[in-house]
Amino acid sequence: MIRDRVPYSPIVTRPPLRWPDGARVAVWVVPNVEHYEYLPSPPGARDPWPRMPHPDVLGYGTRDYGNRVGLWRMMEVTDRLGIPCTVSLNMANWEHYPEIMEAMIERDWDVLCHGVYNTQYHWGLAEEDERAIIADCVETYRRFTGKQLRGWFSPAATFTHNTPDLVAEAGITYYCDWYHDDQPTEMTVRSGRLVTVPYQMDVNDAMVWRHPFEGEEFARMITDHFDTLWDEGADHGRVVCIALHPYIMGHPHRIGHLERALRHIVERDGVWLTTGSRIADWYISQNPVEEG
Repeated sequence: MIRDRVPYSPIVTRPPLRWPDGARVAVWVVPNVEHYEYLPSPPGARDPWPRMPHPDVLGYGTRDYGNRVGLWRMMEVTDRLGIPCTVSLNMANWEHYPEIMEAMIERDWDVLCHGVYNTQYHWGLAEEDERAIIADCVETYRRFTGKQLRGWFSPAATFTHNTPDLVAEAGITYYCDWYHDDQPTEMTVRSGRLVTVPYQMDVNDAMVWRHPFEGEEFARMITDHFDTLWDEGADHGRVVCIALHPYIMGHPHRIGHLERALRHIVERDGVWLTTGSRIADWYISQNPVEEG
């Protein structure tokens, strides 16, 4: 079943992947701008606030810091370094945080849909229910921007077997729920075409949150990860994804480490600083499929 969905392809036997202008790596930086409900629906398979009976003010407030403070600090860094971002966005934020939405539009940030709320999970959803949620996300994005939604990453990395088929059906181009490669890959869907763009769970500041290390070590992980893929990309292009959460790396004691790691990347030759949509579009343009 897995091979039917994502055909196995050893990276060493694929035709060489070439990026624009001969770049070795395509680098996309992904701030996750999320909204966690203060009083979410009764938990099913997972409780978003398991520390104590709801409300968990500490849990909620920690995440809220990211939208109040951390994101703005992170924007200052990406602005200074000239980095285009792809925001992993809960669609409810269009109404909850208009100031954030305005700042994203001013910067022409790409949008990767992250569901509606980060406390409303897709695990166990019936196909029709999930289809309706995806359609609502597409319509919300069109209503606020006039554009077609291009990318999908399920809320809190929760998804169903049907998710790839449903996002392709909705006209979405690229998909980030699978963390299985260092290059874009094809995903088999019932209709249309869907490309996976590598998203990272390893070079992801959530690791700082869950494991006993801090911002300095995470920054070293970023540079080590980048250096390896930059070397490998000399003959066969790679994708570097740096996944961030403003409530984690946006803190004063971590932001400097993040800036130093990102500066290490932007000062290197052979780097394509880009977005999820542009990676997908380039891959598709270089790998056309016959109609019919």
